[in-house]
Amino acid sequence: MQPDDQRVSALPAAQLEESIAAFIRGLIASDYSARTIEACSSDLRQFARFLAERAVENPGAISRGDVSDFAAALADPDRSDAGNPQRVARPYARATVARKLSVVRSFLRFCEENGTIAANPAQAVSSPKLPRRLPQVLTPEQMAALLEVIGGCKPLELRDRALFELIYSSGLRCQEALDLTLRDVNFEACQIRAKGKGRKVRVIPVGSPALCALERYLHEGRARLVVGDSAEDHVFLSRTGRPLSSSDVQRRLARYLARAGAPIGTSPHTLRHSFATHLLEGGADLRVIQELLGHSSLRTTQVYAHVSAAHLRRAYRRAHPRA
Repeated sequence: MQPDDQRVSALPAAQLEESIAAFIRGLIASDYSARTIEACSSDLRQFARFLAERAVENPGAISRGDVSDFAAALADPDRSDAGNPQRVARPYARATVARKLSVVRSFLRFCEENGTIAANPAQAVSSPKLPRRLPQVLTPEQMAALLEVIGGCKPLELRDRALFELIYSSGLRCQEALDLTLRDVNFEACQIRAKGKGRKVRVIPVGSPALCALERYLHEGRARLVVGDSAEDHVFLSRTGRPLSSSDVQRRLARYLARAGAPIGTSPHTLRHSFATHLLEGGADLRVIQELLGHSSLRTTQVYAHVSAAHLRRAYRRAHPRA
C-alpha cells in the first residue's frame, strides 16, 4: 500500500477554482448564513487572484510561503495588491487579516480532508495579534432610557420596540433576531429558538417586557406590514413586507440613540454586550452566560468578566472618598 503522501501526489491536480467551488457548496450544504458564504467566497476569490499572480493554479502547489506572503500583502499594500485588481489605499485592519487567514485555513483544511493536498500549508502561519478591547456596554439606566424612547403605536414603532427589547432581553446577535420565524417564538414557555453561528440552534428565555412588546407587535403591527397574501413567516418585517435587513436595523437604532442621548458607537451588538454584562453583575455564572450567548468557548465569554471588573473600578472611583 502506498504511503498517504504518495497517494495524494498521484491524484490528478485539482484546479483551484473547482476546489473553492466545492468548499462553498459544503458551506451551503451545512446551512451557513448567506452573509458568511458571501464573505468566504469573496476572501477566497481574493486569495485565488493573489495565487494567480504567482502562477499557482492548483491547491497542491500552494506553499506555506504563499499563505504567509498573502497575509503580509494584506497588511502592507505597498508590498503587493494582495489579489486586488487595484492597489488598496491603506492596509487591512489586523482583525480583517485574521478573518481572511481563518477562511484560507478552513479552505486548505477542507482540501486536506478531501485528499486534494497532503498537508495544510496554512497551519503554521500565525494570525496577527489582536488588541484586547473591552466591548462597549450601556448601563441599565441607559438601556431603559433607550427602550423607553421607542414608543408609539405605528407598525414600525411596535416592531422596533419588540426587536430591541428582544435583543437585550435574550442577548441575541442582530442577525439571529432577524432570522427568527413565527414558529421560533414560544409565548407559553417564555422562550425563543435562535439559530446562531454555524447554524447552531439554542433555546433562550425571554423576559416579560420583551414578550409583551413582541406580542403587541405581532397582534397590532405585523399584520399591517404583511403584503397581500404573502406567506412570509419571518417575525420582523420591513415596511414592504419583506424580512428586515441589518442595515434597516442600524438606521432605525441610530434615530433612537440620538433621542435617548446614548454614547457614540452604540450598535445592536452593544445591546448583546449589555445583556451579558448585566447578567454577570447580577450574579449569573459565566458558564450560564456562555450558553445563553451561544459561545463555543468559555474564553470568548470571559471578556465580560473584565468588563464587569472595569465597571466595579469606575463605581469605586465615583463612590469612595479616597479613591
